[in-house]
Amino acid sequence: MIELVSHYLFPLLFLTGMVAGTIDAIAGGGGLIALPVLLSTGMSPAMALGTNKLQSMCGTAIAAHSYYRHGLIDPKKLLRGLIFCFGGAILGAIASQAISSELLKKIIPVLLFLVLLYSIFTPHVGHEDSAPKINEKWFYTIIGSLLGFYDGFLGPGVGAFWVFSFIFFLGYNLFKATAYTKIFNVTTNITAMICFAIGNNIDYRLGLCMAAGQIIGGKLGVHLAIKKGTRLIRPVFIIVVSITIGTLLYKTYA
Repeated sequence: MIELVSHYLFPLLFLTGMVAGTIDAIAGGGGLIALPVLLSTGMSPAMALGTNKLQSMCGTAIAAHSYYRHGLIDPKKLLRGLIFCFGGAILGAIASQAISSELLKKIIPVLLFLVLLYSIFTPHVGHEDSAPKINEKWFYTIIGSLLGFYDGFLGPGVGAFWVFSFIFFLGYNLFKATAYTKIFNVTTNITAMICFAIGNNIDYRLGLCMAAGQIIGGKLGVHLAIKKGTRLIRPVFIIVVSITIGTLLYKTYA
């Protein structure tokens, strides 16, 4: 199928990557755009997931680097979080092959709905930094491990959970929380991509085509986020979380 539509497929995938990268850099959720397009090419679900990890990793890495260049990320704070997030992702990937994810699939939309309600009914939260509720070391040890595990085990909505956790537990503003979230998204994307590569479940032609669009989209998204701030990030975040909830409910109960 891919060969039959190759003349139209590559420009479509490039544009899809650019749009997904822009949205992802602002509020996460780019996979909601990219993955259905990859599945529509006729490739297997495993190949689509692996290819999606390759292209999204490129866009997220560019976004994270752009946020870092603008002074929004302090690398000294990240080592503990990255270690526990990486370890959690490995354990999650292993557990996903041995434990049924059906219960988790039903619980996650509920948790995301609570995040959505919190975001809607506390409109001023995240506009400015506030006092942290727990020590950063404990945050990265506990939350880093849990969200790393979840991303390795299942994954949908993990960006929203990271943003919410940074705001709620560490008192980060929404802009800063979004920037730090990209670092952890890159970590788990690389972990997952390696696993898919070992299983030969990445189409590098299509993935790199989308990655080119992702790089442009990642830069554009960061530029828009920096220029517009929370006025742009908050509504896009709410929209992305809403679509994620709807998608998960459809896949679970349809």
